[in-house]
Amino acid sequence: MSDNIQTVTVLSKTTWTPNLFSFTVSRPDSFKFTAGQFVRLGVNPSRLKYYQQQDEALAALDEDIFRAYSIVSSPFDEVLEFFSIVIPDGAFTSQLQHLEVGDELLLNTMPFGFLTLARYQKPLPKDLWLLATGTGLAPFLSMLQDLKTWEDYEHIVLAYSARSVEELAYIELIERLHADFGSLVDNPAKLIFIPIVTREPVDGALTERLPKLLLDGTLQERAGIALDVDSTHVMLCGNPEMVEDTKEALKTLGLVMNRRGEGNIAVENYW
Repeated sequence: MSDNIQTVTVLSKTTWTPNLFSFTVSRPDSFKFTAGQFVRLGVNPSRLKYYQQQDEALAALDEDIFRAYSIVSSPFDEVLEFFSIVIPDGAFTSQLQHLEVGDELLLNTMPFGFLTLARYQKPLPKDLWLLATGTGLAPFLSMLQDLKTWEDYEHIVLAYSARSVEELAYIELIERLHADFGSLVDNPAKLIFIPIVTREPVDGALTERLPKLLLDGTLQERAGIALDVDSTHVMLCGNPEMVEDTKEALKTLGLVMNRRGEGNIAVENYW
């Protein structure tokens, strides 16, 4: 086993829907990461309690399977939290859905990814737009549990899109963020949360896909803030189609990709 691979223990599990769940694991003492980064998590099905209770042959399942996962928790938390979708035929999540407290996973302790606020050198921080679908919410929750985010920006817009209202996970945490983190700094950013539910009408939620909401100005109107090439940082994380279409919509509106520290739009591509 690589020196970077450590065993971690499942401490809790939250089931949001039949296809969405979160879990926490122990955090190795030496492990450090920046809010927004992801890690590679490994599961060996033969070591899960669920399979050890089955009669089927475990030999075929004795394999370490790794996938990339953004970290939900703050860089300063004592535990690590992850947000997962279940892909029925997926080699990894079809196994991970059977996690139980006490199970062991593998963690590659080298963090990856550049969806971090440090990548923005120009324009200077003013308005931060965090646009997520599904489990793409994870890195943004990490950022919003970092005091520096609240110190550096004037406005933070979190637009979170799901197909149904039950898939809007972490709503209680989102509603507590300002009290739990913004209240700890002088002149904290104003957090503007915009839920989006695309397949059923929900009071208070927008209903169209993110690219359309941006192009027709609905999202900006709801936020009460304009997108400005000179003051806006935009981060995208979620399914690849959303990321690509929203990126193009933002370009149409005059924003530019962030390269070498300059520009407005940053995306994560680990799907």
